[in-house]
Amino acid sequence: MKNWTIFIMIILPFLAKAQEEAADTVATLAAQELHEVVVAASPVVHKVDMDVYRPSASAVANAKDGVQLLNNLMIPEIVVNDAMQTITTYGEAVQLRINGRMVGIEQVKSLLPESIKKVEWINNPGLRYGKVAGVLNFIVTNPTVGGSLMLSARPALNLRWGTYNADVKLNSGRSQWNVGALLKATNHISAHRDYYERFTYPDLTTLTRRETPREGYVCDTWGNAWLSYSYVKPDTTTFYVSLSSSATFDTEKCYNGTMTLSNSDEQIYITDNQGMSGYKPSLSMYLEQHFERKQTLVVDCRASAYYGDTYTDYLERRPTATVPHTNVHTFIHDSNKAFGMEANYIKEWDNSKFTAGINYGANRNRSSYHNLDGAVFHQRQDRMNLYGEYLAKVGKFALTAGLGANWVKYKFVETRQGNSEWMVRPQLSVDYQISPRTSLRLGYQMWQDAPTLSQTNVVAQQIDGFQWVEGNPNLKMSKSYKLSLTYRFFLPRINASLSAIAYNNSDAITTCLGWRGDRLVTGYENSKGLRNIALRFSPQVVVIPQWLMASGSVSFRHERMEGADYLHYHNNWSGNVAVMATHYGFTLSCQYICAEKTIYGEVISWPESISLVDLTYNWKKWSFAIGMIMPFGKYDQGSMLINKWNTNENHMRADIRLPYISVSYNLRWGKQKRNLDKLINVGVDVDRSSAAGR
Repeated sequence: MKNWTIFIMIILPFLAKAQEEAADTVATLAAQELHEVVVAASPVVHKVDMDVYRPSASAVANAKDGVQLLNNLMIPEIVVNDAMQTITTYGEAVQLRINGRMVGIEQVKSLLPESIKKVEWINNPGLRYGKVAGVLNFIVTNPTVGGSLMLSARPALNLRWGTYNADVKLNSGRSQWNVGALLKATNHISAHRDYYERFTYPDLTTLTRRETPREGYVCDTWGNAWLSYSYVKPDTTTFYVSLSSSATFDTEKCYNGTMTLSNSDEQIYITDNQGMSGYKPSLSMYLEQHFERKQTLVVDCRASAYYGDTYTDYLERRPTATVPHTNVHTFIHDSNKAFGMEANYIKEWDNSKFTAGINYGANRNRSSYHNLDGAVFHQRQDRMNLYGEYLAKVGKFALTAGLGANWVKYKFVETRQGNSEWMVRPQLSVDYQISPRTSLRLGYQMWQDAPTLSQTNVVAQQIDGFQWVEGNPNLKMSKSYKLSLTYRFFLPRINASLSAIAYNNSDAITTCLGWRGDRLVTGYENSKGLRNIALRFSPQVVVIPQWLMASGSVSFRHERMEGADYLHYHNNWSGNVAVMATHYGFTLSCQYICAEKTIYGEVISWPESISLVDLTYNWKKWSFAIGMIMPFGKYDQGSMLINKWNTNENHMRADIRLPYISVSYNLRWGKQKRNLDKLINVGVDVDRSSAAGR
């Protein structure tokens, strides 16, 4: 399937070119501005710091919400999976915004397609966005009066799986009230695990354990609800306040199997159960004030909390025994809080812009271990970021330069262990417009990652009969550097980019394994670094205007990972392809995602590879769809450990052929009000504990 993906992506541009020569229906260059070009047959405008996609009439007509419209745009580097509620770029999550305000996919889904005037795709985010793979910003229409009601349901026909969404907007003058909710349900879907591991002891003797699955299931049910109010006085004042709550009702993986040992003929029944549940309330407030001479001051505040439980149960018993001889139980209750504030000053001139800002965030974590007689541990985290960024256009060149200073401090209250560190973060981007249809971008980014709560937690957690895991409070921040070169070109029906990316995480925080007596302990260390080089090709092809479009990407990655006592190399091909045919109100979409395998430390991991077929018909206020997730291929996600003391391979498999139906209803009255134009968004999220498991 991987070879078919590469073949399709290579052949599509030639099919489109042949179609173009057969019929001269393509419009010529429509507009040309400084450092940007617009082609009438293509919805994309290439700017210095972003690509701007303007939805065509057919893209709007064949969509009933914001996610469907994004899928219809078929941005080459973006993978939209409406059924699974994910939007990614090269396997990484994309930051979503509405008029600059950071949101979740549920709020994008609640957007009316006709209210979306353009979508900004920022694949080289500046300092103000933090560490993100890319940013999608939806620009919607100006506020007037009216309201809307949006309802949708997508249940599976053979399993307890589905997504359900409701959203109401009410407008009055310059004010808007919005209330909505989203539910994603995955309830006891049959799954199993193939597991193999080989242990090497200090005396070089070995033990092999192989797990044969008997039965199992997975659950992943979560939901969000929100209530917001906004006041907008155009070009003067914007005020926004939101109260929301997300809840993880049931996330669980349960595997039952039979384990055989290389040093014994005896079979052992095992049960490995891991899960979590909890809820996170959040409060967000935002104020934007415009002044004369193109000056803007923006302040954003957010507070959130997390209350939840994480647990693991691991049991081993002999077939004739009623009591397990190994019984590991871990139960952690978190009561964590986070708050943050960001302020930005923005000054614009005709061909340049300056942004300066400060961002402060704090986490206060409290974890109670019920399996340790209720022992309580506290961790404090503080971080601050100061930055300035300047963009200027000179002739065919555009320069974006920024400099940030990051400070991070974390401390365990009980042991008084912790660390603090200042670090400088430069960023640079140079764009050159080679011709009206081609451009070249050279970019450099640097960022830091602080250790997580689980990585620094001093509490030792048992995994099974002899495996344990514990954190390292002496970890330092890791530094990452990325250098990218991107060549973009577009013909009347082809919009494509070719990129080369070099990445270096000089002291990546990774796991490390070692024997302590009869225990194999997994800890954490600052490794000697991860380095990789990636080549990416991402085209979008209009095969038949208004009828048939295709997009996708192909990526090759070469990686080098070095630790204290190991050196590994890893190569991987990955990609995705999507084809969409539209006619007479029907939209047929086909998608295949070949997931990327990556190495980090001594773990090679891969997410799910997904195939999807969907047929949608829009009629008046209604939308009806029928489709299937995984119509071909086998579901598989997992990881592989290649440590000298423990070599294992873990596959989570599910026999999923998931047919579904989808029904949505949109009722609108008056003229739709635009969601507020928020220029910045402070990122603050609460941490949570992780219970150790296989």
